[in-house]
Amino acid sequence: MFTFANPTKLIVHMTFIESIRNPILSEMQLFAETFAEALRTDNPMLESVNEYVLQKSGKQLRPMLVILSAKMCGKINKTTIEGALSLELLHTASLIHDDVVDDTLERRGKPSINARWNNKIAILSGDYILSKALGCAANTDNLPILKAMANIGMQLSDGELLQLINAQLSKTSEENYFTIIRKKTALLFSTCSEVGGLSVNADEDKLKHLRNFGEYLGICFQIKDDIFDYSEDINIGKPTGNDIRDGKLTLPLIFSLQNTAGEEREKVLNWINNKEFSTENIQAITQFVHANGGVAYAIEKMEVFKNKAIEELNDFADSDVKKSLILCAEYASSREF
Repeated sequence: MFTFANPTKLIVHMTFIESIRNPILSEMQLFAETFAEALRTDNPMLESVNEYVLQKSGKQLRPMLVILSAKMCGKINKTTIEGALSLELLHTASLIHDDVVDDTLERRGKPSINARWNNKIAILSGDYILSKALGCAANTDNLPILKAMANIGMQLSDGELLQLINAQLSKTSEENYFTIIRKKTALLFSTCSEVGGLSVNADEDKLKHLRNFGEYLGICFQIKDDIFDYSEDINIGKPTGNDIRDGKLTLPLIFSLQNTAGEEREKVLNWINNKEFSTENIQAITQFVHANGGVAYAIEKMEVFKNKAIEELNDFADSDVKKSLILCAEYASSREF
């Protein structure tokens, strides 16, 4: 289990999040209360799991994105909160299911649901939370929001399966990588910003910019996560080498393999193809990626998408809410865990 050996990083992290939340403090308080209420149940097992989920709830960046996008375009209402709730519940359910698929035993510094209980309980609990998400989407009485929710549920599964196939084949391309992260991560961010706009009846031009902003933000966020896997800093607060161990070829490794030749490259490819992921081999792969510019290239691409996200906000009037959305992009690229 990882702990934060460097408290300064945690303080900087929380200051960033607090700055993003600042224009929507009362709305996020209402969201938190609604989220807790949505997870109430008289089933003792579900109650235990749901309480554990609430304890482990993270930064809640996605509901913040819904609420900020709505407030930038209009007045927050019940539909906004129900939309934010629906997307956060869907995200939560997908994480529970992902941990089962990936045999992940730890999330956010604590045992995952499948590790704390077992796979059966994790799957059924995830299904329950997913059903709650759909119920909240229905409560919006907004057909475009319902369609957006249905699409994101389908695309998340599509992206996971595509990534699984690529891992089994031990090969992928940069094009395939971006297809996967658009489905797995970016579309959820894009749907969050879109649902925020839809909840206050934003016009199509604003919705387009919000969708694009969310997509570019999500790509930036995922590339940063993939860079963490090659971190040599033990203080980032999460295990490293997991993607390599799972056979997932992400942008840093893809670039390094595509832009090198020789014995070292063949050795790395052989380890990947034969699933030889010992601690020593993972360390060697990490060093190979750093030495051949993979991390530097990923950082460069991440900055491109961060800037593209911020540019999508140019046509919106300046406000504290807009500043918070810009901070979301800055946070996605500069966070240290």
